Amino acid sequence: MSSSAAAPPIPGPFTDYRSLSDAELAARIEGVRQRMGRRLVILGHHYQQDGVIAHADFQGDSYQLSRSAAERDECEAIAFCGVHFMAETADILANRPDKVAARGGRRVSVVLPDLAAGCSMADMAAIHQVEDAWADLGTVIDTAELTPVTYINSAASLKAFCGRHGGIVCTSSNARAVLEWAFARGRRVLFFPDQHLGRNTARTMGIGLDQMCVWNPHAPELGGNGTAALEASRVILWQGHCSVHAMFRPEHVDGLRKNIPGVKILVHPECSMEVVDKADLVGSTSYILRQVEQAPPGTKWAIGTELHLVKRLESAHPEQEIRFLSPVVCMCATMYRIDLAHLCWSLEHLEAGDAVNVIRVDDETAKWAVVALERMLAVA
Repeated sequence: MSSSAAAPPIPGPFTDYRSLSDAELAARIEGVRQRMGRRLVILGHHYQQDGVIAHADFQGDSYQLSRSAAERDECEAIAFCGVHFMAETADILANRPDKVAARGGRRVSVVLPDLAAGCSMADMAAIHQVEDAWADLGTVIDTAELTPVTYINSAASLKAFCGRHGGIVCTSSNARAVLEWAFARGRRVLFFPDQHLGRNTARTMGIGLDQMCVWNPHAPELGGNGTAALEASRVILWQGHCSVHAMFRPEHVDGLRKNIPGVKILVHPECSMEVVDKADLVGSTSYILRQVEQAPPGTKWAIGTELHLVKRLESAHPEQEIRFLSPVVCMCATMYRIDLAHLCWSLEHLEAGDAVNVIRVDDETAKWAVVALERMLAVA
């Protein structure tokens, strides 16, 4: 329950917070946390700045965080320090009809401290583009044999699309299990929005590049493909990518191997096929964390994922030699938008009953998105 300490007056506009020092902001954030107690949950994605992560109740990847918050019965409000699609998923899971009914009709408010914190990958697949692609594909192949699979890094509308069309959601941890599930139900998969995760995963299953094609939503006809390529395909990959992981290049791997004898290359499957093929280990964020945590002292790593996470690993494991795979700084710029000022501003408004940047997925979209998410949970 909340503390008996009195709440501050209703806060002012965001510009007022820019003049505060990090120490002042941190103290005010902690004040809200103490007063609201377990009624408030702050979620911090792995890619967030250290100053923001310091205030998070849970740190992790997007789906893990959403589930953690949804399972806390006392929770009345969630501040998601991540990006837009993550806050959507939190809203969907925390406000499932059965959970709302169990709370006597009360919804959990989900706020995103900065609405400009989006995801370039998620933005590469809009619902109207996916619906148009599905219709166009239906002129060449039987869509009854096509299963849509969306990466969790996508808008709620795309998750709902998958729910309505017999499809499913995947994470980078369970992508192979999800594809196996999909192929048990149909001959083909439409995988969006990240082509690299789809391609890298399919190749581990023995599916050759000659059985994959890339759908360009901006091409004038059939996603830039001929009918023969579509008919031969088992995996139709959406032309999308993560701007952070696309920065890693094969020559970065070659250079580090040359200059650091014994270095292990550890990368995320959102990296390109050429980088993945040169890596020693490939896996999700949780996999990357686990590999480093379990490695013996003296292990040398070059890690291909977001900069803040790599720097945090470097700080936490001084007994190992950890470095960023790329010589070029590539952090998630949209994640970086959330800072202490945005977090403090949003929390104080939330406490004052004047919530800002509330993320609310409409009931119909949420209903079908849950269907796709539940299919994923049954597989994982």
